[in-house]
Amino acid sequence: MTEHDAQPTADREQATAGEPQQAVQENGEQVSTDVTPAGAPEPAIPELVIISGMSGAGRSTAAKCLEDLGWFVVDNLPPALIPTMVELGARSQGNVARIAVVVDVRGRRFFDNLRESLADLESRAVTRRIVFLESSDDALVRRFESVRRPHPLQGDGRIVDGIAAERELLRELRGDADLVIDTSSLNVHELRAKMDAQFAGEEEPELRATVMSFGFKYGLPVDADLVADMRFLPNPHWVPELRPFTGLNEEVSAYVFNQPGAKEFLDRYAELLRLIATGYRREGKRYVTIAIGCTGGKHRSVAVSEKLAARLAAEGVETVVVHRDMGRE
Repeated sequence: MTEHDAQPTADREQATAGEPQQAVQENGEQVSTDVTPAGAPEPAIPELVIISGMSGAGRSTAAKCLEDLGWFVVDNLPPALIPTMVELGARSQGNVARIAVVVDVRGRRFFDNLRESLADLESRAVTRRIVFLESSDDALVRRFESVRRPHPLQGDGRIVDGIAAERELLRELRGDADLVIDTSSLNVHELRAKMDAQFAGEEEPELRATVMSFGFKYGLPVDADLVADMRFLPNPHWVPELRPFTGLNEEVSAYVFNQPGAKEFLDRYAELLRLIATGYRREGKRYVTIAIGCTGGKHRSVAVSEKLAARLAAEGVETVVVHRDMGRE
C-alpha cells in the first residue's frame, strides 16, 4: 500500500477523536457528521414517581395501577440506576414522559444508593414524587402467612422480626414521602381507587387533600399528616334521637355546629390550613391527609370533616372525603 493510499485512512482515524467531525467527500466538499441539529430543543425530562414502602403493603398493585394509566413502570430497579433511567427517558423524544420506579430497601448500602440517587435527581432539577405504601404489623403478618412466604428480611427469625427491620430501614424514606397510603384495611380494588384518584387526572393540581374522619378507639390513621381532635364537643351519641344517625345527617351536623366553639374551630382551623397549604405548595408537597377524630368516628368527626372539605374545595384545593370508621359500630 502506498503512502498516498494510507493517508485517507489516517485522516479518518484522527476524525474520530473530536466532535463535531467533518467528513471529506470525493468532490472535496466538507460535510458535518454532527447528528445534533443546531438550536435543537433540550430533551424533556420525564415525570418521575418512586414507589416504595413495606413489603406486603401493595407496591406491586400500585405499580400496576400506574402502568394501566400509561406510565412506564420499572420494577425492582437498583436505586443507583434511577438517574440513568430518567436520562434515557429524556432521550426518548417524548415517548417516555412519565416513569414510575418500584424500589425496596433490603440493606444499608441499598438505602445509601437510593439517597444518593435522590440527591442526584434534585441537583438536576428533576421533579420526583415518592409514594410510600404503609400497613400495620398485624395486616402484614396476615398477608405473609396467607401466601406462606417469609418476609425478605426475617432471616432465621420470625415474620415480625423482618417487618421491624424493614420499618426501621424505611423510617427516613417514609418521612420524605410525598404521599403515604395506609393499606391495612384496603383491598386491591380500594388501593387502585386511591391511586387512580391521585394520578388519573390529565392536569396535576397544585394540592390534593384527603380529609379523613376516624374514631380514636380504632386507632390513629398512620398516613395522617395533620390530626384534629373533636372530642372537646358534646357527643351526639348521648342524644337518643341522634344516636342512630351519622354526621352526614343534617340534624346531627346542626347539633354539632350549634355547640360552643364548633364554628370557631372550623374558621380558625381552615385559616391555619390556608397557611399550611401555602407552605406545602412552596415546598412542592402535593398531597396532604387531614384526619379529624372523635370517639367512634361516627358523629362529630364526620360532620366536621364534611364542612372542612367543603371549605377547602371552595378555596381551590382538590379534596376527597373519607369516613374511615363510619359504620363500624
